[in-house]
Amino acid sequence: MPIERILFVTSEAHPLIKTGGLADVSGSLPATLADLGKDVRLVLPAYRSLLADYPDWVEVGPIPAAGPEARILEGRLPGTQLTTWLIDIPRLFDRDGGPYCDADGRDWPDNAQRFAGFCRAAEAIAAGELIPGWLPDVVHCNDWQTGLVPALLGFRDRRPGTVFTIHNLAYQGLFPAQTLHALGLPAELWSPHALEFYGQLSFIKGGLVFADMLSTVSPTYAQEIQTAEFGCGLDPLLQYRQERLVGILNGADYTTWNPETDPHLARPYGPEDLAAKGANKAALQSEFGLPVEADIPLIGMVSRLAEQKGFDLLIEALPGLMQKRLQIVVLGSGDKRLEQALLSACKAY
Repeated sequence: MPIERILFVTSEAHPLIKTGGLADVSGSLPATLADLGKDVRLVLPAYRSLLADYPDWVEVGPIPAAGPEARILEGRLPGTQLTTWLIDIPRLFDRDGGPYCDADGRDWPDNAQRFAGFCRAAEAIAAGELIPGWLPDVVHCNDWQTGLVPALLGFRDRRPGTVFTIHNLAYQGLFPAQTLHALGLPAELWSPHALEFYGQLSFIKGGLVFADMLSTVSPTYAQEIQTAEFGCGLDPLLQYRQERLVGILNGADYTTWNPETDPHLARPYGPEDLAAKGANKAALQSEFGLPVEADIPLIGMVSRLAEQKGFDLLIEALPGLMQKRLQIVVLGSGDKRLEQALLSACKAY
């Protein structure tokens, strides 16, 4: 059976809302599939900051199960013709801060309720209950925030196919055991063969156990997460499902990531002319108040600030690194402890 209609479910998508690489994939893959002739619909939560930055949305229907104020908004992903739906449940998403954390970097205490509400709405769309006349052939879910969708669809007699993509296995959506009952989830899901994970409720297991196919961001990562070193405790499950697990290498969107056309560079450059890279280095040094010298090595890092990204190692190595003649520029936010350590290093060096 040919796959023509795809519902792409994600918690973030560039340029609407972004904390990491998930947003880059979610902002480019669905649009590319649409350009290839597929009928793709992107769905994500209606965060306050998203609505403030991109206010032009049209209400297309209510979400009765989520309360009288809950509704679905429709628009286009900026820069594309991709139909995009926002799950607007104000009590869950209309708040200051980020998608997953408050302004101080602490996880929202009701994240389980927030993303369970999002998943229930996405499941209802997938079942044809909220958008009349449109039924997907495949629902493509991404990371723990969408993990309940395949699990909930598994209780339906007729359902679309499901794909679950692992972008970062370390983030699993773990909550206390009583959360299962608090969310009104079926009791059958409390099992090591379902959502139970060492006495906790695991959202990511909803995708890993119940999705028809699993994918991840590279063939190498698909192999790594089946090992104890990188499996985050889920390696036995991933080994069990290895015939349904594929690694597809993340690509780059060269309409955006092209130094020959990038408007943010001081001077464009290409593979045949690298001389302009020196001008870009000088512009970066100048912007950050560093000595503009061509022969000083300049290390640039752009990332979410988390130990998984190696910033604890960087901070530990800084006293030795800064004995050398070099410059370091870091752009990122995240773990407040790491943020403070880097700010302290700025003052010290």
